[in-house]
Amino acid sequence: MSRSDADSWDLATSVGTTATMVAAARAVASRDENALIDDPFAAPLVRAVGIDVFTKMVDGDLDMAATDGADTARIMTDVMAVRTRFFDDFFIEAASAGVRQAVILASGLDSRSYRLDWPAGTVVYEIDQPKVIEFKTETLAELGASPTTELRTVSIDLREDWPAALRANGFDDTKPTAWSAEGLLVYLPPEAQDRLFDNITALSAPGSRIATEYHPDGGAGLAARSKAISSQWQDRGLDLNMADLFYPGDRNPVIGYLEQQGWQVSARAREEMFAVYGRHFPDTDLTISLRNSVSVTAIRK
Repeated sequence: MSRSDADSWDLATSVGTTATMVAAARAVASRDENALIDDPFAAPLVRAVGIDVFTKMVDGDLDMAATDGADTARIMTDVMAVRTRFFDDFFIEAASAGVRQAVILASGLDSRSYRLDWPAGTVVYEIDQPKVIEFKTETLAELGASPTTELRTVSIDLREDWPAALRANGFDDTKPTAWSAEGLLVYLPPEAQDRLFDNITALSAPGSRIATEYHPDGGAGLAARSKAISSQWQDRGLDLNMADLFYPGDRNPVIGYLEQQGWQVSARAREEMFAVYGRHFPDTDLTISLRNSVSVTAIRK
């Protein structure tokens, strides 16, 4: 089913399913030999959501071997390991630079508030759909987990007036902030993507930082390849057409858009990010669109 401007979801439906998929990949990546990341909360959160194929994946009951090197689950695990490490390092480096306010946009099953070593005095805000925030908060509490810093959750859709909700929860726009928009942009309409960065800029004091990623073709290539990706997941029992989740249409290039608003931008292609972390990017038909993704960081001048 295609997206609508007023749609919503939990972690087992629509866009929420992809958040659970990503968490499953983080769980598997965390137990790899020479793992890039360590997310001890990913597996129990995935089990709590209860999507069978992802529960099997985190429990080691899903065959992730691929004779042709094109297995979706294995490729996704490698991609998410690198992506997760990139955003982990972004927050760690921002904290080392003295930034004590962080905002995780579309936080999903992200557990950085619980697993990163945040400096004293840091406040982390997580923004996502109400059902997503409620589920994760309650599940982690039942697991006996506690945030490693002050965590303030903001239950709101990013297509709504989230800046007002953020301020209502104590956000201080006079202080530098570290923002993450991870795996988010293709799920927003093109105009909402611009509005997201407009709002971030308006809320960002000098010294603020942002990390995101985007597809130079606006996600069109990713949407086209998602049919093959969805087919592999459907063979494993997941009834989800990922192409239905993306918003089509031309988008403003993220790098140029941020630069026009006074951000100093750095960018690296996904293959380069793999090399940075000592990984080889898989060269298969399924990864053609993924190869074009660009990891972006920027500092507010």
